[in-house]
Amino acid sequence: MRQKGFHHVAYACRDAEVTRHFYEDLMGFPLVHTEMAALHAPDGTPGYMRHLFFDAGAGESIAFFDVHGVGERPDWKSDLSEANGLPVWVNHCAFWADADQQERTKARMQADGIAPLMEIDHGWCHSVYFIDPNGIMVELCRDTPGLPHDPAAARTMLTQVPDLSGARAPRASG
Repeated sequence: MRQKGFHHVAYACRDAEVTRHFYEDLMGFPLVHTEMAALHAPDGTPGYMRHLFFDAGAGESIAFFDVHGVGERPDWKSDLSEANGLPVWVNHCAFWADADQQERTKARMQADGIAPLMEIDHGWCHSVYFIDPNGIMVELCRDTPGLPHDPAAARTMLTQVPDLSGARAPRASG
């Protein structure tokens, strides 16, 4: 039996409509399902949540929780990386794309006043990155030719430390 990929990946959102606009109108992922439930915070206070699902293709979805009084702190953060003191590019979600989808999405984003955070040719893929309204980095990843598969090398590199004398910050390239 073939192993399947993700069913969905879920994050928190600050504003359901702003999140819908970004993913449906700009990324091109239709909103296909919303659930809503009345819940209680740990202290018994009533609240509710919405769970939004956007079709990312191939039977996979990206989902968001819109929470209201279910136990979240007033100062909660949706930006997983920066809220934890990490560069924004550490925690992100990458979606398959072809060149046409990347260009169409960049055009929709530009028309909405959103510039790519960066665009990088990794050698095996070409990626365009955006920051969603929740501070989460999303990537449109086009294989060129695709992810190298070398489990032995991957395991070897798992414990290696590179020579840091030539270390550099990640750079955008066209």
